[in-house]
Amino acid sequence: MDHLPIFAAVKNRPVLVIGGGEIAARKIAFLLRAGAKVQVVARELGGEVQRLADEQALVWLATEFDETQLDAVFLVIAATSDCALNRRVFDAADARHRLVNVVDDQPLCSFIFPSIVDRSPIVVAISSGGNAPVLARLLREKIEALLPGNLGRMADIAGQWRERIKALRKTTDARRRFWEAAFRGRFASLMAAGNEQAAQAVLAEALAAPDRSRGEIILVGAGPGDAGLLTLRGLQVIQQADVVFYDHLVSDEVLELTRRDADKICVGKRAGGHAVPQHETNQMLIDEARAGKTVVRLKGGDPFIFGRGGEELQAAAAAGVPFQVVPGVTAASGATAYAGIPLTHRDFAQSVTFVTGHYKADSAPFDWSQLAQSRQTLAVYMGTMKAAEISQQLILHGRDKATPVAVISRGTRRDQQVKTGTLEQLENLALNAPMPALLVVGEVVQLRDALAWFQHSTGTGSFDNSVVNLA
Repeated sequence: MDHLPIFAAVKNRPVLVIGGGEIAARKIAFLLRAGAKVQVVARELGGEVQRLADEQALVWLATEFDETQLDAVFLVIAATSDCALNRRVFDAADARHRLVNVVDDQPLCSFIFPSIVDRSPIVVAISSGGNAPVLARLLREKIEALLPGNLGRMADIAGQWRERIKALRKTTDARRRFWEAAFRGRFASLMAAGNEQAAQAVLAEALAAPDRSRGEIILVGAGPGDAGLLTLRGLQVIQQADVVFYDHLVSDEVLELTRRDADKICVGKRAGGHAVPQHETNQMLIDEARAGKTVVRLKGGDPFIFGRGGEELQAAAAAGVPFQVVPGVTAASGATAYAGIPLTHRDFAQSVTFVTGHYKADSAPFDWSQLAQSRQTLAVYMGTMKAAEISQQLILHGRDKATPVAVISRGTRRDQQVKTGTLEQLENLALNAPMPALLVVGEVVQLRDALAWFQHSTGTGSFDNSVVNLA
């Protein structure tokens, strides 16, 4: 380790910056955010630094550097294009045991600026020791994605409660367990939802009744398969879950992102049957939440679009179990985009209708005359088993039998397959199509030849969409 990672308190301390250009402006911005009293030495000031000087956010100390300017400062930064001047600043600062940073000149630095993830008062710093700053920046971007934006506010509230917790939880171990439960549980969820009042009420309840733990159910849309389509909020939630209930539509790549020590329970649904009856799934979710756990119900696509998410949360509401919802990218949106088929297009379709091929036996039949209207796109979920009926009814009610159609199997995944043809060929196209599959009916399908873009490297070569065109 070439550098000691420390956080310096520069609030109300004088910091000298040599230079007034764009690079100096970036360093000055960080210093001002940390509350430093910035002094600038530069022959002239760039636009941003001049603005800060005009607003009296900093002091333009002098136009020429003099070593005596170092005598009463805490840190020194040289941000000029004059190598000889930068060297003189470093030597003078080093001789006075002042920490100094010469921008983009690692040998002339006794301290360096790391890449920063700022969730004040939570701050994460990443450094490569000046060897690979671009790599440090890329790592920062990954960490940015993992840390909720409300993290700083959570820390503020934790600070406000700290003495109260210490008074009622006498041991370090008891306080640690309290905060671990809070930061992984309902308190964190309510903070993410912006409900600070309810979040603090949860802390009060946990203090007053430590034996009555209270969990929650979080319904999360996993997207159509590609783990890159999981939302940022979805990623944060599944990495906090104590137990994850998932179905067969959730890809292995998404499951790999869940918290390592979480219990994972498959309650999967496949066409023609259920691994676990719906009412039993509902009760399992409720029981785990009542045991004080953070329960994630992970569903393929979006849980409120043909995912029975509403039914499961109705059961949670009736049982008095708190819940929240994290939407996901639904299959019609994700799979068609990866197949190069826009759902709407000014020349071909002014509307899109989502339809499920599976519906309750006692429900009303489809309004086929409405679905058969031209210049609209139909996206049919779980429709392969009824492809013959769908084709026959649409043609019977006026849709042209030559209307372009597509069957997209395992959309957005590396083994995605797309078959295209016409409406009268839909039954054959859907026959033996790998699951899950989406049927698309509409003139927009003909755009696939021009817009297909998705390829996935398997590690042994290049894998492209398998295309069968029966037109």
